Amino acid sequence: MYILEINQLRKFLFELFLAIITAAIRKSPFDAFKTFNELNPSISDRHQWRQRYPTSFEFHSSSKLSPLFTILLFSSKMPSLAVKLYSIFFKFQQRYTLHNLTQIPVHAVDPFGITSRREESTAASNPSFYEGVATKDIHIDPFSSLCIRIFLPATVVNFDPTTIIEDKSKDGAFIYSGYSPQARTKHKRLPVVLQFHGGAFVGGSNDSVRNDTFCRRIANLCDVIVVAVGYRLAPESRYPAAFDDGLKVLNWLAKEANLAECGKWMGNGNRNGRRRADAHVFDGFGASMAEPWLAAHGDPSRCVLLGVSSGANIADYVARKAVEAGKLLDPVKVVAQVLMYPFFIGSSPTASEIKLANSYFYDKSMCMQTWKLFLPEEKFDLDHPAANPLIPGREPPLKFMPPTLTVVAEQDWMRDRAIAYSEELRRANIDAPLLEYKDAVHEFATLDVLLQTPQAQACVEDIAIWVKKYISLRGHEFSY
Repeated sequence: MYILEINQLRKFLFELFLAIITAAIRKSPFDAFKTFNELNPSISDRHQWRQRYPTSFEFHSSSKLSPLFTILLFSSKMPSLAVKLYSIFFKFQQRYTLHNLTQIPVHAVDPFGITSRREESTAASNPSFYEGVATKDIHIDPFSSLCIRIFLPATVVNFDPTTIIEDKSKDGAFIYSGYSPQARTKHKRLPVVLQFHGGAFVGGSNDSVRNDTFCRRIANLCDVIVVAVGYRLAPESRYPAAFDDGLKVLNWLAKEANLAECGKWMGNGNRNGRRRADAHVFDGFGASMAEPWLAAHGDPSRCVLLGVSSGANIADYVARKAVEAGKLLDPVKVVAQVLMYPFFIGSSPTASEIKLANSYFYDKSMCMQTWKLFLPEEKFDLDHPAANPLIPGREPPLKFMPPTLTVVAEQDWMRDRAIAYSEELRRANIDAPLLEYKDAVHEFATLDVLLQTPQAQACVEDIAIWVKKYISLRGHEFSY
């Protein structure tokens, strides 16, 4: 009883501190950036102000920021004091979570797996274009918990996305209030981004609040359909479960595209045999076998893989398998991939791994513990193909890999191996630019408490600029 009360007190104090720091970090940077623009109207270009960030912010005497938060958030060097303080509590909570996960007995593991944990804050799906994006959840594998969340931007429709259209039956009972593609209409088709969330293979989810916010940004800025993958988590489902789930979703996307194409050619009762944009293949119960949003608006020939932290390892694996599959995945074509602060490690320590072993949020000891939870005991190796992309003999050769954008943070202890991988891709004549963000921490653009910072928004904008270079139908007019 005493231990239970101590745990409840610990949780309460942590949540109280989290609420205070979250309010400071989420709201203050936007106010500060607005004030900065008012004082510097000539600096309108995003790259100009980002080069001056974070040391050039100034404040009006009428600024609503408290002096304490001003000192905490915008000290002369980032990460700010508030971020450092939050990192301490974040590590404390993560170590507590990892300790609990190590206590799970092997015989109690459910092969069905899980895709999220109870302590993760989730955002409900909304198919009615909330904030310019409609979302829906789909469970795509009957033998596991693998699921996806589709993010559809409002640019695919002609009507006002703020209007909610409710369909009702004859007796007035509510049926469905979300978006449904109109029949006999030529629809706008958008590229598809397969997104793999972070969480060190043991946490995170595709429907978490932070991942939902991040995917909405990508959908809006890139004008794409985002398919966020809810892969199975460790230690309930160890390697290769998460990697197999990523590849399974890519194959599912190819199947959906082929079903939609078959429906168009079959005509579905059209006497003259012409193709119809609204045609579908139906199962024995009369339900459409093709997912309607993807069938109407998805263009799988322009597919981009986007991985965050541990999700970047999955994205790189899926890209390699897509290269090996070749035309077997038609009409799906992976045209590019984005690796955001990959979860790469190795047996030989790099300079950053030595210098930043106790870095903010995710230090080396925590990452080692998560890899032990993810890899089976008999296969644990820091040079495992899932962990180290630079081991010799990996297939296919790098010269066949798709264009790859790598995002790294200066304060991330895993940065050197991600930089080395990007350099190897460039040596193989692959378009593989590297974006390194000064004074940034691991998951600076996707961690819930840092999502609203100017640096996080600038990162998503940089990704959008590069991605549009490969998904634009007009050619490479978007480039650095």
